[in-house]
Amino acid sequence: MTMSRQDPYDLFIIGGGINGCGIARDAAGRGLSVGLAEMGDLAQATSSSSTKLFHGGLRYLEYFELNLVRAALSEREVLLRAMPHISWPMRFVLPLHRDMRFESDTPASRLLTLFMPWLKGRRPDWMIRLGLFFYDHLGGRDILPGTRALNLKTDPAGAPLQDRFAKAYEYSDCWVDDARLVVLNARDAAARGADVMTRTKVAAARRDGELWRITLQDGEVTREVTARALVNAAGPWVSEVLADVIHLDSPAAIRLVRGSHIVTRRLFDHDKCYFFQGGDGRIIFAIPYEQDFTLIGTTDADHADPDTPARISDGETDYLLDFANGYFNTQLGRDDIVWTYSGVRPLFDDGAGKAQSATRDYVLKLDRDGAPLLSVFGGKITTYRRLAEKALEKLAPLLGAPVQGWTAGVALPGGDMPVEEVSARKAALRDRYPFLTEKWAERLFRAYGTEVEQVLGDAETAADLGRDFGGGLSEAELRWLLSREFARTAEDVLWRRSKLGLRLSADQAADVAEWIEAQG
Repeated sequence: MTMSRQDPYDLFIIGGGINGCGIARDAAGRGLSVGLAEMGDLAQATSSSSTKLFHGGLRYLEYFELNLVRAALSEREVLLRAMPHISWPMRFVLPLHRDMRFESDTPASRLLTLFMPWLKGRRPDWMIRLGLFFYDHLGGRDILPGTRALNLKTDPAGAPLQDRFAKAYEYSDCWVDDARLVVLNARDAAARGADVMTRTKVAAARRDGELWRITLQDGEVTREVTARALVNAAGPWVSEVLADVIHLDSPAAIRLVRGSHIVTRRLFDHDKCYFFQGGDGRIIFAIPYEQDFTLIGTTDADHADPDTPARISDGETDYLLDFANGYFNTQLGRDDIVWTYSGVRPLFDDGAGKAQSATRDYVLKLDRDGAPLLSVFGGKITTYRRLAEKALEKLAPLLGAPVQGWTAGVALPGGDMPVEEVSARKAALRDRYPFLTEKWAERLFRAYGTEVEQVLGDAETAADLGRDFGGGLSEAELRWLLSREFARTAEDVLWRRSKLGLRLSADQAADVAEWIEAQG
């Protein structure tokens, strides 16, 4: 067996999703030696399959999850300031109508049934405005504007909607590129000394005195490393890792909930998002996506097995199409769908009766019966940084590391610029590289931020970037992704480091795969 360059590690992490990479970054920044193993690509499962939002969770107010909503709301601008290239403010349009209803059997619906039975489960306008008032003020705001009323008969946001919608409220949240968020956390962790190992499976882990002995498999190669503490951040596989890899029983459990999305051609011209409410009490979003598309989702369906690939069902597809068709003038059918994706959320099992009712908050379980083991159950992308801080609050004292958190206000790679300078920086990029089209420059800046000049180098023409694979993907960008961002395959590049898979033909994607394979 070969040994790692850092052995023993202070901390070893199982799982390269947002929680694992967030913890790795935080721990490495506190001076700890860190190893992280991900059995596939970074963000390959749940963390690349979200609805792409930093948000407080407006609907969670109905479940009285005030602490979760407050924490998420206060975190939005902290995250926005640290990554204004991959995250940006977005306005959400919430059309009002008489069929808006509470989800059945939520704490709010039960309370209102008791004290206001005449509402018969409906959400009146004044109640939605009250909820938005709390949403505006619960977590504080500096950058994001507050709620306002819209006249859909005169506001451009009303043009794509059916005539029956006359009024809406508009509020703020943030967009985020979820898969790039994971990669940038991993990159920053590595820059601070962490070993980030993709395509590396943890086959076994056992306590040996004050250390963990961890068996890693990378293809045909098996090796062993040791660590003073172990973090199980395996997402949907967290329970499997406990049972089958670590061989421990745990009273905590997760509930696997599948969220599915459809992507269509662009359905409206403005850059706002829609928040639609259904007669069943559920909500979906319709979001501008990758310049030329619209993202519609999500669903909530129980998912039995983490090893079963998450794919949208016919029922979920019909549900999202019918939901959107109840709002838009343009009526969508299956032929309008250009892509779908589904992810499995590993929610902490709080015994809720329905999938959509399960808590989105996280639970951290620390086992100190020997070398420390921390298991992560649940969580949401908006609170990943706080989750990492809480994890280190538990582990740092055991490892002799600083307890004080440091990540708030510290930029991720490419994000070292004020939010208010983003537009000027994009304009400067086109001045520096005049051969870039507006859309090409926008995509590159949104991916790489202040590092974009490192990607493009001294190029004076598009030809200087090497071969053009389509969609603005060049050899120069591919080299960056393979050398700096842990990408190994065409799928890594086209569906996680970017969404260029929406633009490239099958032949072009095959060319990318062939080029990557030729690099060895």
